[in-house]
Amino acid sequence: MPIKIPDALPATDILEGENIFVMTEYRAMHQDIRPLKVLLLNLMPTKIVTETQIMRKLSNTPLQIEIGLLQTATHDSKNVSEQHLDAFYTTFDEIKDKHFDGMIITGAPVELLDFEDVDYWDELCRIMAWSTTNVHSTLHICWGAQAGIYYHYGIPKFELPEKLSGVFEHEVVKPSSPLVRGFNDRFQAPHSRYTEVHADDIEAHPSLELIATSAEAGVYLAKSTDSRHFFVFGHPEYDVETLLLEYERDLGRGLPVSVPAHYFPDDDPAQAPHATWRAHAQLLYTNWLNYYVYQTTPYDLAKIGAEGPAREGEASQTQGAAQASARLGEAQTDAASTAQGAALNAPQPARSEAPAPRNPYLRPANEDDDGYDPYSDRREEPPLFEPDPWD
Repeated sequence: MPIKIPDALPATDILEGENIFVMTEYRAMHQDIRPLKVLLLNLMPTKIVTETQIMRKLSNTPLQIEIGLLQTATHDSKNVSEQHLDAFYTTFDEIKDKHFDGMIITGAPVELLDFEDVDYWDELCRIMAWSTTNVHSTLHICWGAQAGIYYHYGIPKFELPEKLSGVFEHEVVKPSSPLVRGFNDRFQAPHSRYTEVHADDIEAHPSLELIATSAEAGVYLAKSTDSRHFFVFGHPEYDVETLLLEYERDLGRGLPVSVPAHYFPDDDPAQAPHATWRAHAQLLYTNWLNYYVYQTTPYDLAKIGAEGPAREGEASQTQGAAQASARLGEAQTDAASTAQGAALNAPQPARSEAPAPRNPYLRPANEDDDGYDPYSDRREEPPLFEPDPWD
C-alpha cells in the first residue's frame, strides 16, 4: 500500500526516485474507496485446489475484494461436482453485462493442442474480447497467459522437447515496473508446462514489454504497455506439494517426465520439497492488485472500458500472428546466411573466453515506470514559500 505524506515534503521526490509509491494528501483526500470486484475464470480441472491457491494470494492483502467465479459453459468439468459448480460458479452469459475491476484467467492442461482445437476456444475468445471493455485489468496465468497473448497480440507458442517442470531462478529485466516493486534482482518461481513463448517475439511487439525472464525457463512475466493485460507464464500460486503431486501423477500414467528441477533437496524425490517462491508470489499478486487495479480502476464500475483500453481483438491477433511468422522466417533466413558465411570464411584464431553476456532484455533501473496511473489527479504543487523579493 502507498504511504501518505504532506504534499510539499522534500522526501516526496526522493522516495519516488527510489520507486516507492507515495500518495500526497491531496490525492488521499479525494480518493473514493469500495471493495474491488475480481472475476476468476477457472479453467483448471482441479477447480477447488486452484481457486483455493489463488484466493490465498488475493486474501493476504489489506484490500477488500469481492470474488466471482466463472466457468466455461462449452466444456464439461469431470473433476468437480455439479453441486459445487452450481453453487459457486457462473457462466459468461450470466455476467456479460457486468463490469469488474480485475479478472484472472488460469492455466489449463491443453498446451499440446492448437488453440483453435480446444473445445471452449470460441467461448474463451468471447470472454477475452469482452474483458477489453468490461474489465479494468486482467491477469493471465500459464496456458491462460499463452492463450491471452496469442489472442490479443498474435504471439505464438512453441512445443518444448520435454515438459518443463521445477523451480527456476528468474531475473527482473524491468526493475522500474511497479509489478515487481520489492522483488529481489533474482527470485524463484515454479513452472509446469510443455510449451513456451519466445522473449524475442514479445520484445519485438510495440504493445508488449518483458518484466522478468529465466535463463532456464524462458519468459516469466510480461505485460501490455497500457497496463491492461498481464501474463505470468509460470505458477506462482502453487502450493509446496503441487509439483510433487503432478510428478507422481505423470509417473503413474507412464509419461516420460524428469524429476522437477531445483525442487527437491539435492534433486532427490525421496526428500520433502521446500517452498522458495512464496514471498515473491505474494508480492506479485499484491502489486498487481494495488498498482494496476486498486489505484487506477474507476470508482464507478460502469466507467470501466471508457478509459481507452487497447482493443486488440481478432484484427490484432491476425496482424500479430503475421508479424510472428515474418519474424520466424527472418530468423530462419538469417540462420541460413550465417551458416553459409561461416563455410566461406577461413577459421579465426582462438580468442580468450569472453565473460558471460549480459541479459539482452535488461532495462535500466532508473527507467520511467510504465504509466500505471492514468487517473492520477495530482496537481502541480504550489511553492512552499513566496519567492524572495531580493533575489
